[in-house]
Amino acid sequence: MHPVGAVRPPSFEPGDSVTAMLFSLILRVASTTKMEFELNGLLTLNFLSRLSIDILAMVVLVRFIYHPIYKKKDYWFTFFLFNLIIFLMIYMLNKVELSFGAAFGLFAVFSLLRYRTEIISPKDMTYLFVVIAVGLITAVGKGTYSEIAILNGLILAFVYALDGNLLVKNEMVQNIFYNNIENTKPSNRAALIEDLRQKTGLDIHKVDIEKIDLVKGHVTIKAYYYPR
Repeated sequence: MHPVGAVRPPSFEPGDSVTAMLFSLILRVASTTKMEFELNGLLTLNFLSRLSIDILAMVVLVRFIYHPIYKKKDYWFTFFLFNLIIFLMIYMLNKVELSFGAAFGLFAVFSLLRYRTEIISPKDMTYLFVVIAVGLITAVGKGTYSEIAILNGLILAFVYALDGNLLVKNEMVQNIFYNNIENTKPSNRAALIEDLRQKTGLDIHKVDIEKIDLVKGHVTIKAYYYPR
């Protein structure tokens, strides 16, 4: 029984653990933060300077690091919009009272968001975390503008060093449907790799057999290659 005027806790489906976790985190953030937005005096020099640093970091990350490596624009909208929303929310909440625990709670809320209709690769999800972190750091960083810019620069440099063939050779993965089951035998692994190289034009150096369908006569192969 719930008293008149009380807010009844929402119910979740048995398998909807992500939704329940998000709701729990939002309640925790709300209980430790004054969820008030002060719009008066928002367009200050501090706000515009931090926003400029944030946008510059995002342009470098998405346009000059992510895009040259993966050659796709599927998540440009997602990366930029996520970053902007995080920056604006955290900055406005920081104008009132925002504890470190509340900021981390908001970071966790947005980090747990995912698309139900499409599987995001681990690397794309990692870039999404970096996008969120850049917005969070730029919005509430206590240092000077130059210190915040340097910190963002260090993050971007570390991302590029790890994913841009500087420290570790960047390895890509592609799922391929293959119709020559004979080549999938362990003794024919070299012939399989060479055949896939010729048909795909990719510099494939390793393959994993994911699934063999004897009825339809094809194989699902996970091919590992280095971008040229």
